[in-house]
Amino acid sequence: MKMLIDSTWVDSSDRSVREVVNSADNSVIDTVPAATASDLKKAVGAAQDAKIRMAQLPAHERAAVLFRCADVMEKRREELSLLLARENGKPIRQTREELAASIRIFRGFGEEAKRIFGKSMSLDMVPGMERHFAFTIRRPVGVVAAIVPFNYPVELYAHKAAAALAAGNAVIVKPPSDCPLTLLRIAEILEEAGVPRAAHQVVTGTGQVVGEYLAREEGIDLISLTGSTPVGQRISRLAADTLKKVHLELGGSDATIVCADADLEEAAEAVILGRLARGNGQICCAVKRVFVAEAIHDKYVEILSEKAKKLIVGDPLDERTDVGPLITESAAKDVENDIRDAVSLGARIRAGGGRRGAFIEPTVLDTVPPEAKMMKEETFGPVVPIIPFRTMDEVVGLTNNTPYGLQSSVFTNDLTTALDMAYRLDVGGVIVNWSSAVRVENLPFGGVKMSGHGRESIHDTLLEMTEQKTIIIYNALSVFNKTG
Repeated sequence: MKMLIDSTWVDSSDRSVREVVNSADNSVIDTVPAATASDLKKAVGAAQDAKIRMAQLPAHERAAVLFRCADVMEKRREELSLLLARENGKPIRQTREELAASIRIFRGFGEEAKRIFGKSMSLDMVPGMERHFAFTIRRPVGVVAAIVPFNYPVELYAHKAAAALAAGNAVIVKPPSDCPLTLLRIAEILEEAGVPRAAHQVVTGTGQVVGEYLAREEGIDLISLTGSTPVGQRISRLAADTLKKVHLELGGSDATIVCADADLEEAAEAVILGRLARGNGQICCAVKRVFVAEAIHDKYVEILSEKAKKLIVGDPLDERTDVGPLITESAAKDVENDIRDAVSLGARIRAGGGRRGAFIEPTVLDTVPPEAKMMKEETFGPVVPIIPFRTMDEVVGLTNNTPYGLQSSVFTNDLTTALDMAYRLDVGGVIVNWSSAVRVENLPFGGVKMSGHGRESIHDTLLEMTEQKTIIIYNALSVFNKTG
């Protein structure tokens, strides 16, 4: 496939390509261009003209483009889901869900494109300003660079690209290097839907070339990145020289706390679906650590381990598969090393633990010590470490003892405990009686500390991707004229 620059499908200027590989069987699906600095310069230049066209495009026309794209995506959902499963490794049932969510997001931003509101203010609270009137409007930031990760590429692309277009921006998309094909197909659909020339461009290549160029470039006004914390730090440093806005949704060490009064079956099923059997464990807000009250620890580990052993690992195109391959064999080896590290320090394997190529068996580890790597850093794969705790103060301290702060969850039947924990945990979101791996498109999503800053949602992202402008009209009012 080719990349999209200035509404033209092109190869890279030096004809170099990258292979896109199906990690389930190591077959090559296709190749894509490896963009050069020359290609990126052309894309940014085209975006400068496109941002003017987009700023002049009425909201109802922006909405119509997004609606038309969503309609075609829905008609081609099965085709797109199959392609995504092949290049990404997620089971086909899950890629269908991802496409469905992405279609909803496109339609949601189509609606919200028509509801970007300002506010009006009289100034009579300030002596001497009584006759003046002020109001605000929201205007597009200009050119948005959307850097999309591999784990949920279509859904997270929708959160960034559809939002940028809804707000009246031009957008340059950097798709994930290992699975760019489905986004390129959607780019074809957007072109057919009538997006203005160069308002939506997709430039393929490595993060070191494409992502870093966009972060440094003066012609980019906002970087929206979902990715790892080290990548977020690097992009932030590069963006600082031009003082562009940077919106970051980064890694997490998301904790689930299972209190003594919890429904153990429900708490185990939530961890299965929130870590082992969704996204092959490669989800930023997936369950990364499970703290279990000592009184129920043994029973909970038994229930969770039995459920994990029943999961089917295999071909992502097989309807029966629960867990597919990780994005690359190298990624699987990293997860395998984290498992070995924990075991060497005293953790016990209660389920799984093995690797075959890019496949990792759904793994449950018991009594994982705090010095294990997976307790301090993000392990991106289907692995659940379990740690017993005695008191609520202890578990709050353990949960907060991390540089990350994306989401957490608490299982309890006591409302006071649930609310108290929700207030005390240093995270961007708390889910009560389900796993941390929850993201609903109309709710603010994002983290604190090293998990990033800013919030994404159908409503919040439009605020991030627009600037507020204040307009004052002097002597607009006569109602406050002094008489008699």
